[in-house]
This record gives sequence, C-alpha cells and structure tokens, in this order.
Amino acid sequence: MNKVPSEARVFARELLKNLKLNGDTKVWVFPPFVSLSVVKEIFTGSEFVVGAQNVHSQRSGAFTGEVSVPMLKDMGIDHVIIGHSERRHVFGETDQFINEKVKVALSEGMTVILCIGETLDERKNGKTFDVLKDQLTKDLEDVKIEDPDKLVIAYEPVWAIGTGVVAQPYQAQEAMAYVRERLGEMYSKDRSEKISCLYGGSMNKENCQELFLLPDVDGGLIGGASLKLDEFIEIYKTASKFC
Repeated sequence: MNKVPSEARVFARELLKNLKLNGDTKVWVFPPFVSLSVVKEIFTGSEFVVGAQNVHSQRSGAFTGEVSVPMLKDMGIDHVIIGHSERRHVFGETDQFINEKVKVALSEGMTVILCIGETLDERKNGKTFDVLKDQLTKDLEDVKIEDPDKLVIAYEPVWAIGTGVVAQPYQAQEAMAYVRERLGEMYSKDRSEKISCLYGGSMNKENCQELFLLPDVDGGLIGGASLKLDEFIEIYKTASKFC
C-alpha cells in the first residue's frame, strides 16, 4: 500500500525512462488497485507487465470493496498475486479461499503468482517443508496446469519479509528445491522445471546476486527495494546477468 496514483505515475515514467529491458529478464509491476489504470497506460507499448496485488474468488456479486477477475481483465490486467503472506496473516485468508482464487484466475487465462512460505515459529520447529507441502497441496487442489507459464511460485519466508533479515542462500535453496520437488510430484518433473520460482523476502541490491545464483531461483518478488528506483534498477541488472 505505497504510492498514491500521482506518485505511481511519476515512478512509472521514471522506471520506463531509466530501465531498458533486454534479453529474457522480465519486469512485472504490481501497483495498488487505484493506480493500476495509471501505470498500465504508461507502460502500454512497452515490455513492462502490470499486474494486480490481489483478487476475489467470485466473478461478481455482493462483495463490497473487492475486485474481480473480470474487472481486472477488462482493464487489460492479466497477472495477479495470490496468497501473499500479508493476505494470509494480516487478513486471515485461508488456503481454501486462496485455492478458489487460483482456480478462477487461471480459468480466465490469467497468470498467477502464488505466494507460499513459513513463519518464524514454523521454521524454528522444523516445519518448513510441512508448511510448504500443505500450502502447495491445498492452494493447488484440483488445479490443472496446462501452460506452466501461467503459474509462478513465490517462496517468501514470512520471517524475512520487511524485517531486513534475508534467508541464507542454503535456506532459500533447500526450500525452493523442495517446492520444485513437490510440484514434480503433483504434476510432472518436466512441468515443474518449467514453472518459474521466485524468492521473496527482503531481497535488495546487496544480497540479490547470491540468491539469483541459486539453481532453483528464477527471479525475485521484490518488496521494499522496488520502491527505490536506483536500487530496483541495480537488482534488475544483476538478474539479467544471473537468472
């Protein structure tokens, strides 16, 4: 919940002017709902992709204050983040609700960035893999992946989000390797290798290189560092070299 529409307009213009995309490294930007149309208009005709931070599970109805998949699609928005840790832990979204969102978004041809991850207590109690398995199993229940490009998994250890604490490379790799292994069991090894997996959790220009070098990290879900234009550009440059 950062940048009012006027600030988002300025930021998007600066990003477009100062960050030249090259190669296969993609940049997807997820502004708040009120800034979607502003940012989408600025990035029209460029390779920048604009997505939404959240969506409801129903296509329409008496759900005051919510935003539906058809509403996003009508704006030309085809990417959405689902299950972010703040949606789970601040707003109490359940795996069942997240599963409903994933299914309706995919059924409408959207690309879903599904966020999963454990809390500090769960990690201390040795439950990291159990939590990841449980979330993947429930969030993707009855979800068929026809096109692996339509699903992106973002591993975000809750204890590392907004805290300045980043998972050690071995911690990130073992968790993300497990995620890909689990996806292979749910679908197929070939399919799991084609699904992009991102690391999210206090990634910045200082630590991004060692994370991007990990074999099961295909990119980053950048939070606070994405609000700083110069830093985000540095992260992009590093990603374009190593991802």
